Amino acid sequence: MSKKIFALVMSLILVFSLVACSKGGDGKKTGDKGKLVVYSPNTENIMKTIIPMFEKKTGIKVEVISAGTGELLSKIEAEKGNPLGDVLFGGSKSTIREKKDLFEQYVSPNDKDMLPDHKNVDGFLTPYTADGSVILVNTELIGDIKIEGYADLLNPKLKGKIASADASNSSSAFAQLTNQLLAMGGDYENETGWKFVEQLLKNIDGKILNSSSAVHKGVADGEYAVGLTYEDPSAAYVRDGAPVKVIYPKEGTVYLDAGVEVIKGAKNMENAKKFVDFVISKEAQDAFGSQLTNRALRKDAKTGDYMTPLDKIKTIKEDEEYVKKNRENIIKKYTNILVKTRG
Repeated sequence: MSKKIFALVMSLILVFSLVACSKGGDGKKTGDKGKLVVYSPNTENIMKTIIPMFEKKTGIKVEVISAGTGELLSKIEAEKGNPLGDVLFGGSKSTIREKKDLFEQYVSPNDKDMLPDHKNVDGFLTPYTADGSVILVNTELIGDIKIEGYADLLNPKLKGKIASADASNSSSAFAQLTNQLLAMGGDYENETGWKFVEQLLKNIDGKILNSSSAVHKGVADGEYAVGLTYEDPSAAYVRDGAPVKVIYPKEGTVYLDAGVEVIKGAKNMENAKKFVDFVISKEAQDAFGSQLTNRALRKDAKTGDYMTPLDKIKTIKEDEEYVKKNRENIIKKYTNILVKTRG
């Protein structure tokens, strides 16, 4: 073989080796140091606040794929072995925990700064915000009726003036239901709690709405004096000057965490870990707590004036495993009571 041909052959081998290395040993692209693909069910407000902050801080360009949590989990499962996304940002802790095989084990060094009950205890799921069940009151309609907790909602003067969504098809209404059972009965099977639910449904008097958004909107717009809803939109109305007040039930409020996770085999693995670190950094948690209307979970996070400090709220803890296993039974019992109260 001539020297010229030998040199040509070696050059071709070098070129093919570089191409193979750029794709990884299995032929898959290994990732772009300046890129991150984020799958998220989060609201536009969250994404427009947190993503630009991360991009500015790191120089990493983020591509966002938005869809519901269930749809995104199905997508991640379908892409198993060759993931197109790097991070799942959002979705309830109880839902994500069922899919742990889809995510990398990763505990951020910032996890040590999170509140005791909101740390990464699963190894892959990092809680970053929580939402709680609240009572939203229209201050122009409520008059002299005192509302400090769930028990006050049984006041006959409120009959037909309380709005609620259907716990059988609204996640926030279901969270309200399990919160009531814990707060008023001590657990999910105690008949004292279920008796309260029955009395409350009677006082609601058929004001069961089709969506959770119709509840808080109805209270803010003056259609209802009281609504059983959740903290995020309620705090937003307060921040924006609506004639409403957020009541945290004195019997106790359940907070349910949302999580951020690194997708197993992520092509932009290091950038994905940086994103998790950032979401629970002081900078991002301050934004959640003082710019947005989400409940920050970092111990030293700032809280906006429109948000009640967490240490001023009586909280109670949901038994996530029980609720997951008994969800259908809880809904069935609720539905039977609802039909009975309408009968």
